[in-house]
Parts: sequence; structure tokens; C-alpha cells
Amino acid sequence: MSLIVKIGKKGKKIVKKVLQPAEKHNLSYTRRIERIKTDRRICAMTFDDGPMDLPVSPDRFGGKSLTDVLLDTLAEFGAKGTFDVVGDTSENYPDKAGKVGSAAWGGVKYDHYPDIHQDDKGGAEHNDRLIHRILAEGHQITNHGYRHIIFGKKPFVYGARVYLGSLDKAVEDLQKLDKLMWDRYGYQITLHRPPHYVDKMQDGFTSYDVCDKMGYQYMAASFDGAGWLPSTLSDPEAALEAEVNAMVEPMRKALEKDPDFFCGQIIFQKDGYNMGKRTPVAFGLRKQLELLKEYGYQVVTVDTLLAESPFADLGRDDPLFEKLNKLQQERAVVYSDNSLRLDAVMTCGELAMLLAPKEEALGRRWAAVRRSGKHENAYWGAMDWCAEQGLLPRGTKPDAPVTALPEGLFAPVSDFTRRSVYGAYKNQ
Repeated sequence: MSLIVKIGKKGKKIVKKVLQPAEKHNLSYTRRIERIKTDRRICAMTFDDGPMDLPVSPDRFGGKSLTDVLLDTLAEFGAKGTFDVVGDTSENYPDKAGKVGSAAWGGVKYDHYPDIHQDDKGGAEHNDRLIHRILAEGHQITNHGYRHIIFGKKPFVYGARVYLGSLDKAVEDLQKLDKLMWDRYGYQITLHRPPHYVDKMQDGFTSYDVCDKMGYQYMAASFDGAGWLPSTLSDPEAALEAEVNAMVEPMRKALEKDPDFFCGQIIFQKDGYNMGKRTPVAFGLRKQLELLKEYGYQVVTVDTLLAESPFADLGRDDPLFEKLNKLQQERAVVYSDNSLRLDAVMTCGELAMLLAPKEEALGRRWAAVRRSGKHENAYWGAMDWCAEQGLLPRGTKPDAPVTALPEGLFAPVSDFTRRSVYGAYKNQ
């Protein structure tokens, strides 16, 4: 693994542990899906930022576009990818390129894909042929933002970057790409990955609210394919070799230690240049797929993973699976990290989310956020509705443990764990 990869991965861990407060997970209609629970050797690969109609770098494929090379490789292994595409970055000017090898190489103020002043070679708006091919070959397309502009501030990495900053602007951006895919291809997008995983916005909303507005789930990843980070080696051939090794060796070591390691996982890749303006993914993807094939894995779309199980901690063998699978389509019963935590005692806020209609829970909280401009408790709307209906006393604390259930809505329970309450809920 190259030095820059090691530093990058270590830096991300430090930022998460020291510089950023631990994320609090609440019940949510939108869940951050990183992996699902399954014993089957299936996994997904996602490819951000494309499609890209520029050649591989260095070009060893006769001028063929990077996206075509990725599709050729996937087809050879019978694998299905999930392409997290952008729309068009040609409006992201005026700007200038940052230093190659830095996070700002593709633009100091904005992102430009595939590169500065070559916007017409990247994105769904300009690549009808590539989008048609992706869909015709059975791959999935998800929404990575029309202009690929971050939702909020990211001072430690992108301090000078322009950001959208509000729910309405973020929704407007996603809707533009969503409409393009529907109008031009009749394709309904169901998943979204926020640009650079920036979630918080300055108006009190988050990317989870954006997904709720769009009817999307939040697609994340559980394993970094590493093809986006550059080597610091000065020799181009040595640098490319180091970058490819950084993609393959962690995967090899993980499988040698645990052959079931990738069951249900989502692997992150990039359909574009890395920060060194090379495309190690064009060479490393084959090696990764060879490894997965050797261990009996099938690479499927994220939608296929979710059809196997939509949960991170509950599989099809659990007696409550079918009930909760149906329930999660209408009510917020799953945490924003996609876990159910069935052994935990249910809180009053969580009970409110089970009982309140989705439009009431979301609409009331959104109205409160718009009034204050500040983040409101995730359960505020649901609890307000439940208090109005006489299902919970007004003034009940969201974190208070449940000690009684509304009459007529539940069968008798022996305890108030989430498993017992969900099992007893009469949701016919």
C-alpha cells in the first residue's frame, strides 16, 4: 500500500474520532446503507462520479473510455455494478484547478468531472451512449448530484468549496438528475450518495431530509476500493503499480482471514481519475473481481442486496423478518445506520415513530425546522402527532423508556424491547 493511502486512511479515522462528534443514530425513514446481513457470498460494487468518456490513464485500451473499460470488465465476470452518476458540471465556473495530488485538483471552488474544461466528457447529460449501455447491461444507476456540489461546509478538506447549504437547493439539484433519468430513459432512481458524504446543511436540515424528500435511501459503502487515492511515487509506472496494489491487497488479506468477509458488503470505487489523474480502477478492478470469483462471490447491484435484506443486523432467517420488511416501507422502524437493535428497550420517541403516519412525522418536524432554522429532535413531528391523538402524554421525553402501550394497537407483551413491541404491533 502506498504511503498516501496509509496516510489518507489514518487521517480519515482521526477526523472521525477526534475532530467530528460521534453521529447519533435515530429511527429514520432514510437509512445509511453500508452493508446488509446475509450469509450468501454476494456483494455490491459502486462507481462514483461517472459516466466518463475519456480514455483510461495511462491508456492501454486503444482510446476506449474508462466507463466502457469498467463495463467490459464487469461483463467478463458476469458482475453487475451500481453507477453513482453526476449530471453535468459545466455550470461550475469560474474556477481553477488545484494541485494534482490534492483534494482540490478537480477545482478549487467546485468539482469538475472528468476535469477542468472537459465537462462535456463526463456526466449523464453528455453521455447518452454510456447511460444506455449501463442500463442495457443490467447495472443500476443512482444519484450523486446533478452538479456534484457538496451540501454543506467541509472545512478540513474543502474549505474553499462552494456548497448548497439548504434543503431546497439540494433537492432541486437532485431532482434535475432524477428528472433527466426518468424523462430520457424511463428509469426511476431509488438511491443517493451525497457528494463527499457531506450531510449537515446550514438551514438545520441534513442529507437524510433530502433523501426523505426524494423518496431515496442513502447509499454508503462498507469497504473502500482505494482507487481514488494517488501514490506519491515520482515514477508513473511505479505509482500506478502501487495504486493497483492498494486496491487489491487489502481485499486479498481480508478474504484470507475470513472468506465470508464480503458477504452483503458495498465496495466503493470511482468511475473517474484519482487525484494523481490516473485510473488504477481500470487495472485493479479485474484483479478484485478475480479474487471475489475465487472465493465464490457474486457481484450484484445494491438493489439486489436490498432485496436479500434491507437491514444491517437482521436476515431472512429471523421470525420477524417479513413483518419488519413490510413495516419499514411505511414507518420509521430502522435506525439511520440501518440497524434494528431489537434487543434494546424501546423509547417513547421510537414508539411515536412507529405509530405516526410518515407524512405527519416528517411534515411537522420540517415545519418546525423551517421556523427555527435549527435542527429539531428527529422524533419531534411524530411525538407532536401522537400527543395530539392522545397516544402519548404531551411533554413526554423522547428518550424515556416505554412502560405501557396504547390499548387496542398491540397484543400483550412480556417486556418492552423493540423485538417484543414490533412483534406485538397490530399493523393490519
